[in-house]
Amino acid sequence: MKQSDSEIKALVKEKYGEIAGQSRSQNISSCCGATSSCGTEVYNIMADDYATLEGYNPDADLGLGCGLPTEFAKIKEGDTVIDLGSGAGNDCFVARKSVGTSGKVIGIDFTNEMIFKARENAEKIGFENVEFRQGDIEDIPVTSNAADVVISNCVLNLVPDKTKVFSEIFRVLKQKKHFSISDIVLDGELPAKLQQAAELYAGCVSGAIQKQEYLSIIRQTGFVNIEIQKEKKIIIPDDILLRYISPVELRQWNTSGIGIYSITVYGEKPCCELGSLCC
Repeated sequence: MKQSDSEIKALVKEKYGEIAGQSRSQNISSCCGATSSCGTEVYNIMADDYATLEGYNPDADLGLGCGLPTEFAKIKEGDTVIDLGSGAGNDCFVARKSVGTSGKVIGIDFTNEMIFKARENAEKIGFENVEFRQGDIEDIPVTSNAADVVISNCVLNLVPDKTKVFSEIFRVLKQKKHFSISDIVLDGELPAKLQQAAELYAGCVSGAIQKQEYLSIIRQTGFVNIEIQKEKKIIIPDDILLRYISPVELRQWNTSGIGIYSITVYGEKPCCELGSLCC
């Protein structure tokens, strides 16, 4: 039976509340942040390496991302940046390095445990222009036309109503400003057993939608100059897949040609909105 939006949100909130209490090493050696081990190997399916980026804070890196949106986000000194699904603050602290003391970074997260951990990390560093707000990114707790840049890292795939999220991103961005978002998308339909697997939904790919549908939502929301800044194929190890499908189904999956991809996508809010004056 398909889960309702409220059930999905409750599952995500519970899951990431647990993850907030884990270390990065625990998350890396598990199934995209799941508390149980994925097998004999140690790997993180999705995450890219932040260690070389300026502003990186290891205490804030839980290994839960699927890209490096801050690397592509064209953040400038003095910008106001909003990070959707900010977790323990990893992308916020990297963004803060770019905005400097004259800018501002606002992290939004669904779970109280993550907000507490992020605020604790910010206090240890002594950042006064980085703040964290608890809220649902389908209803971003920020005023309209407030942000120069919106970023997000492997979060929108967990949200039931992606159209609503992109509408909210459009609302909070200033005209002529932009987003850079890393997320998981599909090329072909996942087998039903994987689509319905709750643990994969909360940690990996089962909430992802088709790449073309994802890009279509962005276009229909009103964004322009849309481009994929980076794309990589995600390979899920067989020992994870065998938790949900049989060996025969695994062989079919491996030869199906279906692809799971991490993409970093960019889009701009146009100068003129419907019913408004041109800037």
